[in-house]
Amino acid sequence: MKKPIVLIIISLFFSCQNSAQNNKNKSAVSDTKPVEVPIQNGKAKAYFASGCFWCVEAIYESVKGVEEVINGYSGGHTKNPTYESSNTGRTGHAEAVEVIYDPNVVSFATLVDVYFASQNPTQVNGQGPDRGSQYRSIIFYQNEIQKQIILNKKEALAKQLNAKIAAEVYPFEKFWVAEAYHQNYERLNPESRYIQAVSIPRLNRFKEKMPEVLKNNH
Repeated sequence: MKKPIVLIIISLFFSCQNSAQNNKNKSAVSDTKPVEVPIQNGKAKAYFASGCFWCVEAIYESVKGVEEVINGYSGGHTKNPTYESSNTGRTGHAEAVEVIYDPNVVSFATLVDVYFASQNPTQVNGQGPDRGSQYRSIIFYQNEIQKQIILNKKEALAKQLNAKIAAEVYPFEKFWVAEAYHQNYERLNPESRYIQAVSIPRLNRFKEKMPEVLKNNH
């Protein structure tokens, strides 16, 4: 039997930012018209928030058709957020990723499936040990077609699990690129205790759920 006290201590120790405030997120989703990012050189962009962006970056980079993933911040109300400011929970931003992909290889709908398969979809304001509004789950849509894809999949998952799905659905407005040291974090810091204890296990759990979408099918 697992010991709850030990698990709590481990979770706090290995959190992506264990000093972050666990603030409640702003509940209302604005009716702002989404910004649609144009396809360039045959590549589209999609935006997701799902806990620590180090973890999410590694997950999407394992998917066929994804060319690059950039870590950053989105969903908030301040300009030029930083890692330090977003971790106060006061900027409204969540750690997010920009997924650059080939829509001829992988669809937006599949990227949404990857999103839900790579997290605990019922955890509010965080993933695993990373807790606070800056770690909340958000899927950003750029048009009505994407919005309906998200809402339909969210509704189906809620019925399947018989539970409320925590992911918020926001119109995409702006993505702020994170500091350079956050990019390619898992690949460049494989011996990090957080990467070993949290990020790699999360990636492996996803790979077991959706092996068919992986690059080189492994």
